Amino acid sequence: MSERIIGPDTQAGDAALDLSLRPRRLDDDEFINQTRVKEQLRIAIEAARQRGEALDHVLLHGAAGLGKTTLANIIANELGVRIRTTAGPAIERQGDLAAIATNMRRGDVFFIDEIHRLNRIVEEVLYPVMEDFTLDVVIGKGPAAKTMRLPLPPFTIIGATTRVSLLTAPLRDRFGLVFRLDFYDEAAMAQIVTRSAGILGVPIAAGGALEIARRSRRTPRVANRLLKRVRDYAQVRADGSITVSVARDALEMLEVDAQGLDEVDRLILQTILTKFGGGPVGLDTIAAAVGEESETIQDVYEPYLIQLGYLQPTRQGRLATPLAAQHLGLPHPNDDAAEAPQQGWLL
Repeated sequence: MSERIIGPDTQAGDAALDLSLRPRRLDDDEFINQTRVKEQLRIAIEAARQRGEALDHVLLHGAAGLGKTTLANIIANELGVRIRTTAGPAIERQGDLAAIATNMRRGDVFFIDEIHRLNRIVEEVLYPVMEDFTLDVVIGKGPAAKTMRLPLPPFTIIGATTRVSLLTAPLRDRFGLVFRLDFYDEAAMAQIVTRSAGILGVPIAAGGALEIARRSRRTPRVANRLLKRVRDYAQVRADGSITVSVARDALEMLEVDAQGLDEVDRLILQTILTKFGGGPVGLDTIAAAVGEESETIQDVYEPYLIQLGYLQPTRQGRLATPLAAQHLGLPHPNDDAAEAPQQGWLL
């Protein structure tokens, strides 16, 4: 495919459009699903407002595309404060962190995406910022170096990560509010598609929204990207309305199958089944074989394949399950007696 529907890349125009589709409040008709997270956040935000304090630091973790960045912006919006956004790899030196921290106002939100990729030296500087709202600045070098402690106004750090296990214990323990975002169910995904279609001004039938929802990997980001591509197809090949048949034809043209798997998903599974005997095989080996980065496979593709029961991670490596073989219409190497169905997605 010329455009990666499932993967993390997005074009500039789509990035701007993604912002317009993002919810801005915790209301149930805007930020759909994640009921437990929303209820706890409402209480914490209201308590912080009543006390006139900054909200406690928040850690959001879960698979890519579930709404961590969106939720960080909603929190800032609900608090009525500014938000400064960066990513862990972008803070390379202590000075980068100092420049941002010293410009924060009382109660503001500092959002750090991919916080598990923070430089360890920067992370250590972050500890007193989170605990005491002080910043230790080293002036000079060698024996003449001095440390100056700068006071900071209380503000909220929100960290987001797809791999919470990579966070060090001292950093993880400094977050007072820790939330895991879950995959969305089918009904919630259909609501999200319908809401986004309304914002885009696209007529959509309930069946059309459900068809897109079923193939969206239970992930809002994917649902919105698929909706925009189906909208294009409906405009050019139909009357502009998204019906069940229009949605199905558009998604088949995009090679997104009934389970929401795209070309790369199927390539990963087929590679394990046909080149490595069904596994186990290491992640780096899979990445080299399919031409993807190992981190992209682990963060973007693996979670959903594991959810479907098509991929099984083990200490020795990744295994493709008989369910994966059945979906692809291939024989499973460990089931000689089974005959492959004569249908399915073949690459």
